[in-house]
Amino acid sequence: MTALVESFGLAVRQLREAKDWSQEQLAERSQLNRSYVGEVERGRVIPSIVTAQKLAFALEVNIAGLFAQCEVIEQQRTIKRINLAAIAS
Repeated sequence: MTALVESFGLAVRQLREAKDWSQEQLAERSQLNRSYVGEVERGRVIPSIVTAQKLAFALEVNIAGLFAQCEVIEQQRTIKRINLAAIAS
C-alpha cells in the first residue's frame, strides 16, 4: 500500500487511542464493521471518501483535520528517514 494509506490508518488509530476507544467503539460510532476499522488502521485497505468522512465524524474531527494528521505523520517519517540516513553516512 502507499504511504498515504498507511499514514491515514495510523492517524485513525492515534485519534481513536487519544479518546481511549476500542476499535469496536469506533466501529459503532462510524457505522463500520470492526474488522474493517482494523484493516484501515493497519493500512491494508484504501477507504473511500465516504468512509473517511464517517471516521472523521465519529472521531469528532473534520475530514481536513484527519488528513492534516496524516501529513504530520508523513513529515515525522521523512525526518526519521533523513536522520537514519545521516547516521548511516
